[in-house]
Formats: sequence, structure tokens, C-alpha cells
Amino acid sequence: MGDNRLVPLELTKDEVEILRGWATRRSTAQGLALRAKIVLECGAGRSNTAVAARVGVSRTTVTKWRARFLGRRLEGLCDDPRPGVPRSITDAKVEEVVVRTLEEVPEGCTHWSKRDLAKVVGISPTSVHRIWRAFGLQPHRVEEFKISPDPLLIDKIRDVVGLYLAPPAKAAVFCVDEKPQIQALERTAPVLPMLPGTPERRSFDYVRHGTVDLFAALNTATGRVIAAWSARHAAEDFRDFLDMIDHQVEPGLAVHVVCDNLSAHKAPPVHQWLLAHPRFTLHFTPTYSSWINQVERWFAELERRCLQRGSFCSLDALKTALEGWIDVWNDTAHPFKWTKTADQIIDRICRYCTRISGPAH
Repeated sequence: MGDNRLVPLELTKDEVEILRGWATRRSTAQGLALRAKIVLECGAGRSNTAVAARVGVSRTTVTKWRARFLGRRLEGLCDDPRPGVPRSITDAKVEEVVVRTLEEVPEGCTHWSKRDLAKVVGISPTSVHRIWRAFGLQPHRVEEFKISPDPLLIDKIRDVVGLYLAPPAKAAVFCVDEKPQIQALERTAPVLPMLPGTPERRSFDYVRHGTVDLFAALNTATGRVIAAWSARHAAEDFRDFLDMIDHQVEPGLAVHVVCDNLSAHKAPPVHQWLLAHPRFTLHFTPTYSSWINQVERWFAELERRCLQRGSFCSLDALKTALEGWIDVWNDTAHPFKWTKTADQIIDRICRYCTRISGPAH
């Protein structure tokens, strides 16, 4: 069918979400991910020729998968059954593998290995691995996460995300937090350099030369960081850091500060300082939701690119290294791009809570 006679391709909200997952999830087969990208581009109203150019395939390929999706929706993007040896693993056996993985653990262990589960269900470890991959199951992985019990969770998410996506006029927005107890660790042996085929190596033991607390304020518009050192992170130290921000921000601008719920941020010295500086407004993240504070993303860069592989013979050497890295960052600063709206974040939290609220949990 020519480009000028295309059948409109309309996608439902659920279909868009599933297709985006297929297109971005690393565990998805490359062919399925490519088809999902093609359909998403077609759903944006583009012609077959335009989609082919954007995705990097022929127009014939785009036409084929557009027609398959129109005829059979999401099912049409999956590979058709091919002739070959009959299946040796029944649907019942696949269901058993999935149910045992999700609802049981082996005796004396915290999670299944593919070999342990293969012995129980009577199939090969390779087959267990294929079933896990097909259903997106990864028993060996675990992530740290805690659902916020904050009664003002929705209001705070809307408040903070609103500052990121639609900052107020004539105002500066800063994400502020402390990285406490950064250790000055010196390896007990020299770091061995990287060689072809051999990564850099360092000793597992170390000598600690003290710790320092780092206060950081990330300007969400420019990406530049204001930093200060402290031997602790008490209310007076936070107040002094706010004073430092005040002196570095252009007069006449309102200042919005995103911070967490640490008691030091709400102590009387801070309240008194805020009363004396009315252009400052504090915005608190929900409890157990530091992921919404953009400065945490900057701390991750600091850890990965400066601290993780460093060896510091003294506290002064640690401070010098940190100051040098922060100067380099500010010379080429760029803001982090926030893309999720408050409604998208809240919807995702609700869907996750719904999924884990079944009888098995």
C-alpha cells in the first residue's frame, strides 16, 4: 500500500506501554524490539518511508509489520510457529517453573538457581533459563526499594516534579543533600595498571585516614554544583550551607530548595534562617524517596568517577581530589533531563502496588 493511502494506526495506552517496554528492555529479542519501534513510529502518524529512514530498515519491512499489527495487534508482532521437532516441554511444565519461581524457594536457600529448579521439575537447566528469560524472571537479582508511607506522597511528588518540569519564572531551583562520611581510603599496595586483556587491579584491604561530609546543591537549570565540606551534618551546618547558596545566587531571584526529611533540615536554626531570608522556599521529598532528588544522580557520578577507584593517602588528598573533580564537572556542566510527569510516577507506583498485593505476597 502506498504512503498516500496508509491505514491510520491508532494505539491504545496499554499497547503503547507494552511496545515501549519491548523497545527498551534489554532482555527483549532484537527482532521484537525492532518491530515495536516500527509500530511506535507508525503510531506517531509517520509514513512508511519516514519510519524506514528513522528506524534504519526498508520500506517493505515497515509495510509488513504495520499490516501485521493492524491485522492481529500485539500478537502479530511475534514470530509465527515454525516447523521443526515437536515441543518436549508442555505448557503445564512451563507453568510449574514460573509458579515455583514466583511462589516458592528451595529448602535452606533464599532463591532458586536454574540447576536446583531443573532437578525439582525434571527438565534441563538450559530449559529453565529459557523459560525465565521468556517471562522476564531473574531470581539471582535483587534491588533495594521501599514504598513510601508518607501520607503526603502524592502532593510532594507533584510539588517536586513540578519544579523540574515547569520551574517558576525568575527563580533558581536547587537540589540539596549531604553525602556523609566519605572515607579517605588508601590501598595497602600500589594500584596495578590496566593492560590489554587485564583490568586495573587494586588490593582488597586499605587504611582509613578519616571521613568528611560533603554538602552539595545542584542547579537543575544549569547542572552546576555548589559544594561545601563539614565535619558533621547538623542543623547549623545546613543553615551555613543555605547561607553559602544565598551569597552565590543572583539577588532578586527566588530560590527553591529540594531536600529530604532529615531532622536537621527542619530544626529551629533553619526555621529562623528561613524567616530572615524570605526568598528561600524548602520543598521536601516524600519519605524514603531520595530517588526523586536529582542531586542523588550527581552523587552517583561522583562515586563512580572519583571515589570508587581512588586511593587517598590523607583527608587533604581526598578533599583535593573531590575539589578537582567538582571543578571539572562545573566547567562542562549540563543539567539532568527529567522526563517523567507526576502522573506517570504515581501511576507506576499504583500499578506496582497492585501487582504485589496478590495472595502470594
